[in-house]
Amino acid sequence: MTRYLPKSLFGQTLLILLVGLVISHLIGAWIYAGAREQAVRAIGGFAAAQRVANLSRLVEEAPADWRPRIVQALSDPTFRVALLAEPPPQLPADAEGAAAAVEEYVRQQLPERPDRQVRAAVLEQTDRPPGGPFGPAFDHRPFQGPMGDPGGMGAMMHGMMGPGFGPFGAWRGLQVAVKLSDGQWLSFATALPQDAPSVSWQFIISMALMGLIVLAVATWAVRRVTAPLGVLSAAADRLGRDVTAEPLAEAGTIEMQRAARAFNRMQERLRRLIESRTQMLAALSHDLRTPLTLLRLRTEEVADADERDKMLATIGEMDDMIGTTLAFARDEVRAEPRRKVDIAALLASVVDDMADAGLPVTMTPAAPLIHDCQPGALKRALTNLLDNAVKYGKRAQAAIATVGNAIEIAIDDDGPGIPEAELARVFQPFYRVEDSRSRDTGGTGLGLAIAQSIVQAHGGELTLANRTGGGLRACIRLPV
Repeated sequence: MTRYLPKSLFGQTLLILLVGLVISHLIGAWIYAGAREQAVRAIGGFAAAQRVANLSRLVEEAPADWRPRIVQALSDPTFRVALLAEPPPQLPADAEGAAAAVEEYVRQQLPERPDRQVRAAVLEQTDRPPGGPFGPAFDHRPFQGPMGDPGGMGAMMHGMMGPGFGPFGAWRGLQVAVKLSDGQWLSFATALPQDAPSVSWQFIISMALMGLIVLAVATWAVRRVTAPLGVLSAAADRLGRDVTAEPLAEAGTIEMQRAARAFNRMQERLRRLIESRTQMLAALSHDLRTPLTLLRLRTEEVADADERDKMLATIGEMDDMIGTTLAFARDEVRAEPRRKVDIAALLASVVDDMADAGLPVTMTPAAPLIHDCQPGALKRALTNLLDNAVKYGKRAQAAIATVGNAIEIAIDDDGPGIPEAELARVFQPFYRVEDSRSRDTGGTGLGLAIAQSIVQAHGGELTLANRTGGGLRACIRLPV
């Protein structure tokens, strides 16, 4: 399940906000639908009771011989009105007490009279007493509708509330009977809306617009909050390549300012540590070279020529090792400014210089490859790798090409290769593979370590691999 979740902090935060937005919209829609249903039912019952009270007052105040014609004129398919000589049967009260509320409201709207009687009944869609709720005397049976729809409620609701309440809509039947002053009963039959469509196009569109607005604002806010993390990540990557890089700007939120301040303090401590280490090694190198110089002078006075040459060779080897160690410690690659150069031409120049010196070094022709780098440091790394290939592999064959989003420089030799278990260890300073890297070659064990340090400072990777047909391949991958 987790493999389908976003991997970035921005994606996960946005997903959490999106899920919360959807859930809140669903809960809001559910609350809206319930409130809408209650409002529709309350308004429908109030309107029906108001109409019943007004019409009862009108009929009661009219002359007795006018009442049948008034009742006939007031009655329509959505609101049935009839005069009854006998009182309708008393129906059981509904569970919600809506009938009692209608009775009380109608009674309050009519003139007060000691014998005033009001009866009301609210019937659900499935309730339909034989002959109508007020008995056979209600001859036009207001609850008998077309297509077997009890009381024609679907038709009544269709006429009252529009096409959204058709024959299969939700409804409740309302029957009200009011006793007139002459003893007759004025009966009303209509339909009350049970609910209304909980979802409409206007509601869907408004919710969608609100969701899009909230999503857009949330996306902007999350990206604004998480963007400093990308800046911090880029600064950390830049620090890994150049400890003297520009410090991180202390801007943004309070937390980001604190993180940038701590990052800059860490960078400053690292820079001071490297500088102090370099100064210490430079002083140590100077102190060691002074006795070496004296030792060389005294060695030259040795009478035995063979012994003198061996001692001078050993002293020279120690001097070279000290110089190489100092260069490695100073990490000169970090002090050189970057600029755009043709790496293919840079590699070709190194190959030509070594070939002119009589070394078996060749290169496959390549098109120009412009790259932002430290050319002096990169040239040193290429020289170390080509020199190793010649010393330990008889010859060096170089090639350069663009592979995917990286520049690859491959240097092959025809030597015995390196045991698989030793491939990772040869990058350690002063480490030597005795079977194939003897001191007769004059190496100090720092060439690969220096080359790897330079390549990593460029954000690249240096790997060694044994070739299938024999020999070793050194491969530099530099990101474009």
